Amino acid sequence: MAERKKFDKAFKEQTVEKILAGETTASLMAKEIGVHYSTVRDWLIAYEKDGSSAFPGSGNLKPDDDEIRKLRRELANLKEENEILKKAGGLFCEKSEINKFNFIYKHRFIFRIAKMCQALQVSRSGYYAYFSRSESNRSKSNRELLETIKEIHKKSHGIYGAPQITKNLPENQKASKGRVARLMKANGIRSKVSKKYKATTYSNHSLPVADNILNREFTASRPNQKWVSDITYIPTKEGWLYLAGVMDLYGRRLVGWAMANHMRTELVSAALNQAIGRTGAKEGLIIHSDRGIQYASNDYQNLLKRYGFVCSMSRKGNCYDNAPMESFWGKLKMEWLNDYNFETRAEAKKAVFEYIELFYNRKRTHSANGYIPPFVLKEIS
Repeated sequence: MAERKKFDKAFKEQTVEKILAGETTASLMAKEIGVHYSTVRDWLIAYEKDGSSAFPGSGNLKPDDDEIRKLRRELANLKEENEILKKAGGLFCEKSEINKFNFIYKHRFIFRIAKMCQALQVSRSGYYAYFSRSESNRSKSNRELLETIKEIHKKSHGIYGAPQITKNLPENQKASKGRVARLMKANGIRSKVSKKYKATTYSNHSLPVADNILNREFTASRPNQKWVSDITYIPTKEGWLYLAGVMDLYGRRLVGWAMANHMRTELVSAALNQAIGRTGAKEGLIIHSDRGIQYASNDYQNLLKRYGFVCSMSRKGNCYDNAPMESFWGKLKMEWLNDYNFETRAEAKKAVFEYIELFYNRKRTHSANGYIPPFVLKEIS
Protein backbone atom coordinates (compact mmCIF):
# COMPACT_ATOMS: atom_id res chain seq x y z
CA MET A 1 0.00 0.00 0.00
CA ALA A 2 1.34 3.44 -0.96
CA GLU A 3 2.22 5.64 2.01
CA ARG A 4 0.08 8.69 2.67
CA LYS A 5 1.78 11.90 1.54
CA LYS A 6 2.36 14.61 4.12
CA PHE A 7 2.43 18.32 3.35
CA ASP A 8 3.68 20.98 5.74
CA LYS A 9 1.91 24.25 6.52
CA ALA A 10 4.04 26.31 4.10
CA PHE A 11 3.01 24.11 1.17
CA LYS A 12 -0.68 24.27 2.14
CA GLU A 13 -0.64 28.04 2.67
CA GLN A 14 0.97 28.77 -0.71
CA THR A 15 -1.54 26.45 -2.42
CA VAL A 16 -4.59 27.98 -0.74
CA GLU A 17 -3.44 31.58 -1.28
CA LYS A 18 -3.18 31.10 -5.07
CA ILE A 19 -6.77 29.83 -5.16
CA LEU A 20 -8.16 32.56 -2.89
CA ALA A 21 -6.39 35.19 -4.99
CA GLY A 22 -8.41 34.03 -7.99
CA GLU A 23 -5.31 32.90 -9.92
CA THR A 24 -6.59 29.34 -10.36
CA THR A 25 -9.32 26.93 -9.23
CA ALA A 26 -9.18 24.21 -6.62
CA SER A 27 -9.56 21.44 -9.22
CA LEU A 28 -6.84 22.83 -11.49
CA MET A 29 -4.50 23.40 -8.55
CA ALA A 30 -5.08 19.85 -7.34
CA LYS A 31 -4.01 18.52 -10.74
CA GLU A 32 -0.98 20.84 -10.81
CA ILE A 33 0.40 19.71 -7.44
CA GLY A 34 -0.61 16.07 -7.85
CA VAL A 35 -3.13 15.66 -5.00
CA HIS A 36 -6.81 14.73 -4.94
CA TYR A 37 -9.33 17.54 -5.36
CA SER A 38 -10.95 16.70 -2.02
CA THR A 39 -7.65 17.32 -0.23
CA VAL A 40 -7.32 20.84 -1.66
CA ARG A 41 -11.01 21.45 -0.94
CA ASP A 42 -10.50 20.47 2.71
CA TRP A 43 -7.51 22.84 2.95
CA LEU A 44 -9.67 25.66 1.58
CA ILE A 45 -12.57 24.93 3.94
CA ALA A 46 -10.25 24.83 6.95
CA TYR A 47 -8.46 28.03 5.94
CA GLU A 48 -11.68 29.98 5.26
CA LYS A 49 -13.18 28.76 8.54
CA ASP A 50 -10.26 29.17 10.95
CA GLY A 51 -8.03 31.74 9.23
CA SER A 52 -4.53 31.88 10.65
CA SER A 53 -5.10 28.79 12.85
CA ALA A 54 -6.17 26.59 9.93
CA PHE A 55 -2.79 24.85 9.80
CA PRO A 56 -0.69 24.22 12.94
CA GLY A 57 1.93 26.92 13.41
CA SER A 58 0.71 29.13 10.57
CA GLY A 59 1.13 32.91 10.72
CA ASN A 60 -1.46 35.66 10.94
CA LEU A 61 -2.56 35.48 7.32
CA LYS A 62 -6.31 35.59 6.71
CA PRO A 63 -8.16 34.62 3.53
CA ASP A 64 -9.64 37.42 1.47
CA ASP A 65 -13.38 37.93 1.89
CA ASP A 66 -15.78 37.73 -1.04
CA GLU A 67 -15.77 41.47 -1.66
CA ILE A 68 -11.98 41.66 -1.91
CA ARG A 69 -11.86 38.65 -4.25
CA LYS A 70 -14.55 40.25 -6.42
CA LEU A 71 -12.56 43.48 -6.58
CA ARG A 72 -9.45 41.55 -7.52
CA ARG A 73 -11.27 39.87 -10.39
CA GLU A 74 -12.53 43.25 -11.60
CA LEU A 75 -9.02 44.66 -11.36
CA ALA A 76 -7.71 41.69 -13.33
CA ASN A 77 -10.24 42.38 -16.09
CA LEU A 78 -9.28 46.06 -16.17
CA LYS A 79 -5.60 45.16 -16.24
CA GLU A 80 -6.17 42.81 -19.19
CA GLU A 81 -8.09 45.50 -21.08
CA ASN A 82 -5.37 48.07 -20.39
CA GLU A 83 -2.69 45.68 -21.62
CA ILE A 84 -4.65 45.09 -24.83
CA LEU A 85 -5.10 48.82 -25.40
CA LYS A 86 -1.40 49.51 -24.77
CA LYS A 87 -0.34 46.90 -27.33
CA ALA A 88 -3.00 47.77 -29.91
CA GLY A 89 -3.43 51.51 -29.36
CA GLY A 90 -2.25 52.43 -32.88
CA LEU A 91 -4.93 50.28 -34.50
CA PHE A 92 -7.77 52.64 -33.54
CA CYS A 93 -6.69 55.08 -36.25
CA GLU A 94 -7.15 52.46 -38.97
CA LYS A 95 -10.41 52.12 -40.85
CA SER A 96 -9.69 48.55 -41.92
CA GLU A 97 -10.50 45.75 -39.51
CA ILE A 98 -7.91 43.37 -41.05
CA ASN A 99 -5.00 44.54 -38.88
CA LYS A 100 -7.22 44.34 -35.82
CA PHE A 101 -8.12 40.76 -36.70
CA ASN A 102 -4.44 39.92 -37.21
CA PHE A 103 -3.61 41.47 -33.84
CA ILE A 104 -6.30 39.38 -32.15
CA TYR A 105 -5.05 36.22 -33.82
CA LYS A 106 -1.43 36.94 -32.89
CA HIS A 107 -2.33 37.56 -29.25
CA ARG A 108 -5.02 34.92 -28.82
CA PHE A 109 -2.85 32.89 -26.42
CA ILE A 110 -2.14 35.98 -24.32
CA PHE A 111 -5.56 37.64 -24.05
CA ARG A 112 -9.12 36.38 -24.37
CA ILE A 113 -10.51 36.76 -27.89
CA ALA A 114 -13.84 38.11 -26.61
CA LYS A 115 -12.03 40.76 -24.54
CA MET A 116 -9.85 41.82 -27.50
CA CYS A 117 -12.85 42.09 -29.81
CA GLN A 118 -14.62 44.23 -27.23
CA ALA A 119 -11.60 46.49 -26.66
CA LEU A 120 -10.90 46.90 -30.41
CA GLN A 121 -14.60 47.35 -31.22
CA VAL A 122 -14.88 44.53 -33.75
CA SER A 123 -17.30 41.64 -33.81
CA ARG A 124 -16.28 38.11 -32.93
CA SER A 125 -18.25 36.76 -35.86
CA GLY A 126 -16.28 39.04 -38.20
CA TYR A 127 -12.99 37.85 -36.68
CA TYR A 128 -13.84 34.17 -37.09
CA ALA A 129 -15.18 34.75 -40.61
CA TYR A 130 -11.94 36.45 -41.66
CA PHE A 131 -9.78 33.53 -40.57
CA SER A 132 -12.08 30.93 -42.12
CA ARG A 133 -10.90 32.01 -45.59
CA SER A 134 -8.59 29.62 -47.39
CA GLU A 135 -4.78 29.91 -47.36
CA SER A 136 -1.98 27.68 -48.61
CA ASN A 137 -1.34 24.49 -46.65
CA ARG A 138 2.31 25.42 -46.06
CA SER A 139 1.46 28.92 -44.88
CA LYS A 140 -1.24 27.62 -42.58
CA SER A 141 1.08 24.92 -41.22
CA ASN A 142 3.87 27.45 -40.49
CA ARG A 143 1.45 29.90 -38.93
CA GLU A 144 -0.04 27.25 -36.65
CA LEU A 145 3.38 25.84 -35.80
CA LEU A 146 4.67 29.32 -34.96
CA GLU A 147 1.77 29.93 -32.60
CA THR A 148 2.45 26.60 -30.89
CA ILE A 149 6.14 27.52 -30.59
CA LYS A 150 5.19 30.86 -29.02
CA GLU A 151 2.81 29.13 -26.60
CA ILE A 152 5.42 26.59 -25.48
CA HIS A 153 8.06 29.32 -25.20
CA LYS A 154 5.72 31.51 -23.15
CA LYS A 155 4.67 28.66 -20.84
CA SER A 156 8.35 27.94 -20.20
CA HIS A 157 8.82 31.62 -19.27
CA GLY A 158 11.22 32.03 -22.18
CA ILE A 159 13.44 29.16 -20.99
CA TYR A 160 13.18 26.67 -23.85
CA GLY A 161 15.26 26.89 -27.01
CA ALA A 162 14.68 25.03 -30.28
CA PRO A 163 15.69 21.52 -29.00
CA GLN A 164 13.29 21.51 -26.04
CA ILE A 165 10.47 23.20 -27.96
CA THR A 166 10.84 20.56 -30.69
CA LYS A 167 10.55 17.80 -28.07
CA ASN A 168 7.43 19.43 -26.58
CA LEU A 169 5.49 19.84 -29.83
CA PRO A 170 2.18 17.96 -29.84
CA GLU A 171 1.96 14.76 -31.90
CA ASN A 172 -0.07 16.42 -34.65
CA GLN A 173 2.53 19.18 -35.11
CA LYS A 174 5.83 17.32 -35.06
CA ALA A 175 8.55 19.18 -36.97
CA SER A 176 12.32 19.09 -37.34
CA LYS A 177 14.55 21.05 -35.00
CA GLY A 178 15.83 23.03 -38.00
CA ARG A 179 12.35 24.15 -38.99
CA VAL A 180 11.56 25.17 -35.42
CA ALA A 181 14.86 27.04 -35.16
CA ARG A 182 14.20 28.92 -38.44
CA LEU A 183 10.73 30.01 -37.32
CA MET A 184 12.09 31.10 -33.95
CA LYS A 185 14.93 33.09 -35.50
CA ALA A 186 12.66 34.79 -38.03
CA ASN A 187 10.29 35.89 -35.26
CA GLY A 188 12.88 36.89 -32.68
CA ILE A 189 12.16 34.04 -30.27
CA ARG A 190 15.14 32.87 -28.23
CA SER A 191 15.92 31.24 -24.90
CA LYS A 192 17.14 33.19 -21.90
CA VAL A 193 20.82 33.88 -21.29
CA SER A 194 22.38 32.66 -18.05
CA LYS A 195 23.34 35.16 -15.37
CA LYS A 196 26.02 34.63 -12.73
CA TYR A 197 25.02 34.03 -9.13
CA LYS A 198 26.60 32.99 -5.87
CA ALA A 199 25.33 30.94 -2.95
CA THR A 200 27.25 29.99 0.16
CA THR A 201 27.11 28.43 3.62
CA TYR A 202 29.46 28.87 6.57
CA SER A 203 31.93 25.95 6.65
CA ASN A 204 34.66 27.42 8.84
CA HIS A 205 33.67 25.57 12.02
CA SER A 206 35.02 22.87 14.33
CA LEU A 207 32.11 20.41 14.07
CA PRO A 208 32.73 16.91 12.66
CA VAL A 209 32.19 16.48 8.91
CA ALA A 210 31.31 13.37 6.91
CA ASP A 211 33.28 11.77 4.09
CA ASN A 212 32.31 12.38 0.48
CA ILE A 213 30.46 9.08 0.05
CA LEU A 214 28.51 10.29 -2.99
CA ASN A 215 31.82 11.06 -4.77
CA ARG A 216 30.11 12.79 -7.71
CA GLU A 217 28.05 9.71 -8.59
CA PHE A 218 25.06 11.82 -9.59
CA THR A 219 22.93 9.01 -11.00
CA ALA A 220 20.36 6.86 -9.22
CA SER A 221 18.51 3.76 -10.35
CA ARG A 222 15.39 4.42 -8.28
CA PRO A 223 13.69 7.16 -6.25
CA ASN A 224 14.85 7.84 -2.66
CA GLN A 225 18.27 6.30 -3.23
CA LYS A 226 20.43 9.46 -3.30
CA TRP A 227 19.50 12.99 -2.31
CA VAL A 228 21.50 16.23 -2.45
CA SER A 229 20.78 19.42 -0.52
CA ASP A 230 21.93 23.01 -0.26
CA ILE A 231 20.96 26.59 0.69
CA THR A 232 20.75 29.69 -1.46
CA TYR A 233 19.44 33.20 -0.94
CA ILE A 234 17.11 35.55 -2.82
CA PRO A 235 17.24 39.36 -2.52
CA THR A 236 14.10 41.34 -1.70
CA LYS A 237 13.59 44.94 -0.60
CA GLU A 238 12.63 43.54 2.81
CA GLY A 239 15.95 41.69 3.09
CA TRP A 240 17.30 38.27 2.17
CA LEU A 241 15.00 35.27 1.77
CA TYR A 242 16.88 32.02 2.38
CA LEU A 243 15.84 28.85 0.57
CA ALA A 244 16.90 25.30 1.45
CA GLY A 245 16.27 22.52 -1.04
CA VAL A 246 16.47 18.73 -1.21
CA MET A 247 16.76 17.04 -4.62
CA ASP A 248 16.31 13.38 -5.51
CA LEU A 249 19.02 12.48 -8.02
CA TYR A 250 16.58 10.09 -9.67
CA GLY A 251 15.00 12.45 -12.19
CA ARG A 252 16.32 15.60 -10.43
CA ARG A 253 13.02 16.15 -8.62
CA LEU A 254 12.87 18.71 -5.78
CA VAL A 255 11.35 16.61 -3.01
CA GLY A 256 11.69 19.14 -0.20
CA TRP A 257 12.13 22.88 0.34
CA ALA A 258 11.82 25.47 3.08
CA MET A 259 12.06 29.29 3.14
CA ALA A 260 12.79 31.73 5.96
CA ASN A 261 14.45 35.05 6.78
CA HIS A 262 17.38 33.15 8.34
CA MET A 263 19.69 30.27 7.40
CA ARG A 264 19.87 28.46 10.73
CA THR A 265 19.72 24.69 11.19
CA GLU A 266 15.91 24.83 11.44
CA LEU A 267 15.77 25.83 7.77
CA VAL A 268 17.60 22.77 6.41
CA SER A 269 15.80 20.51 8.88
CA ALA A 270 12.42 21.81 7.68
CA ALA A 271 13.34 21.09 4.06
CA LEU A 272 14.47 17.57 4.96
CA ASN A 273 11.35 16.89 7.03
CA GLN A 274 9.17 17.99 4.11
CA ALA A 275 11.04 15.64 1.78
CA ILE A 276 10.63 12.73 4.19
CA GLY A 277 6.93 13.45 4.67
CA ARG A 278 6.24 13.61 0.95
CA THR A 279 8.29 10.59 -0.12
CA GLY A 280 8.40 8.21 2.85
CA ALA A 281 12.15 7.72 2.30
CA LYS A 282 13.64 4.74 4.13
CA GLU A 283 16.82 3.77 5.93
CA GLY A 284 19.98 3.64 3.82
CA LEU A 285 19.29 6.72 1.71
CA ILE A 286 22.42 8.78 1.00
CA ILE A 287 21.95 12.51 1.57
CA HIS A 288 24.74 14.79 0.41
CA SER A 289 25.46 18.44 1.28
CA ASP A 290 28.36 20.82 1.66
CA ARG A 291 30.20 21.22 4.98
CA GLY A 292 28.08 24.13 6.16
CA ILE A 293 27.54 24.48 9.88
CA GLN A 294 23.80 23.85 9.43
CA TYR A 295 24.45 20.38 7.98
CA ALA A 296 27.20 19.55 10.49
CA SER A 297 25.10 20.62 13.49
CA ASN A 298 24.03 18.10 16.12
CA ASP A 299 20.32 18.70 15.47
CA TYR A 300 20.61 17.98 11.74
CA GLN A 301 22.88 14.97 12.23
CA ASN A 302 20.50 13.54 14.84
CA LEU A 303 17.67 13.90 12.32
CA LEU A 304 19.64 11.83 9.81
CA LYS A 305 20.39 9.18 12.43
CA ARG A 306 16.72 8.98 13.44
CA TYR A 307 15.79 7.89 9.92
CA GLY A 308 18.90 5.82 9.27
CA PHE A 309 20.15 8.06 6.45
CA VAL A 310 23.79 8.04 5.35
CA CYS A 311 25.47 11.46 5.50
CA SER A 312 27.84 12.56 2.73
CA MET A 313 29.60 15.94 2.47
CA SER A 314 31.55 17.74 -0.25
CA ARG A 315 35.24 18.31 0.02
CA LYS A 316 36.15 21.71 1.40
CA GLY A 317 35.57 24.53 -1.09
CA ASN A 318 34.60 22.15 -3.92
CA CYS A 319 31.25 23.19 -5.42
CA TYR A 320 31.46 20.50 -8.12
CA ASP A 321 30.89 17.82 -5.47
CA ASN A 322 27.32 19.13 -5.20
CA ALA A 323 26.86 20.06 -8.87
CA PRO A 324 23.17 19.05 -9.28
CA MET A 325 22.02 21.45 -6.55
CA GLU A 326 24.30 24.22 -7.82
CA SER A 327 22.81 23.65 -11.28
CA PHE A 328 19.27 23.81 -9.91
CA TRP A 329 19.92 27.12 -8.14
CA GLY A 330 21.21 28.46 -11.46
CA LYS A 331 18.05 27.34 -13.27
CA LEU A 332 15.78 28.79 -10.58
CA LYS A 333 17.43 32.20 -10.74
CA MET A 334 18.18 32.37 -14.47
CA GLU A 335 14.86 30.95 -15.64
CA TRP A 336 12.54 32.53 -13.07
CA LEU A 337 13.73 34.83 -10.31
CA ASN A 338 15.93 37.17 -12.35
CA ASP A 339 12.76 38.46 -14.05
CA TYR A 340 11.49 39.83 -10.73
CA ASN A 341 12.37 42.70 -8.40
CA PHE A 342 10.70 41.56 -5.18
CA GLU A 343 9.25 44.10 -2.79
CA THR A 344 8.66 41.57 -0.01
CA ARG A 345 9.74 38.10 1.04
CA ALA A 346 6.13 36.95 0.56
CA GLU A 347 6.35 37.82 -3.15
CA ALA A 348 9.59 35.87 -3.47
CA LYS A 349 8.10 32.86 -1.66
CA LYS A 350 5.20 32.80 -4.10
CA ALA A 351 7.54 32.87 -7.11
CA VAL A 352 9.73 30.08 -5.70
CA PHE A 353 6.68 27.91 -4.98
CA GLU A 354 5.35 28.39 -8.51
CA TYR A 355 8.69 27.49 -10.08
CA ILE A 356 9.36 24.37 -7.99
CA GLU A 357 5.90 22.88 -7.62
CA LEU A 358 3.99 24.08 -10.68
CA PHE A 359 6.73 24.30 -13.31
CA TYR A 360 10.05 22.59 -12.56
CA ASN A 361 8.82 19.34 -10.98
CA ARG A 362 5.80 18.82 -13.20
CA LYS A 363 6.35 20.58 -16.53
CA ARG A 364 9.99 21.43 -17.18
CA THR A 365 11.57 18.88 -19.50
CA HIS A 366 15.13 17.66 -18.92
CA SER A 367 17.47 16.26 -21.54
CA ALA A 368 19.01 13.96 -18.90
CA ASN A 369 15.54 12.43 -18.36
CA GLY A 370 14.84 11.95 -22.07
CA TYR A 371 12.90 15.24 -22.03
CA ILE A 372 10.55 13.99 -19.32
CA PRO A 373 9.68 16.21 -16.32
CA PRO A 374 10.98 14.95 -12.94
CA PHE A 375 7.55 14.21 -11.46
CA VAL A 376 6.40 12.31 -14.55
CA LEU A 377 9.58 10.20 -14.54
CA LYS A 378 8.99 9.37 -10.89
CA GLU A 379 5.40 8.35 -11.54
CA ILE A 380 6.32 5.93 -14.34
CA SER A 381 9.30 4.40 -12.51
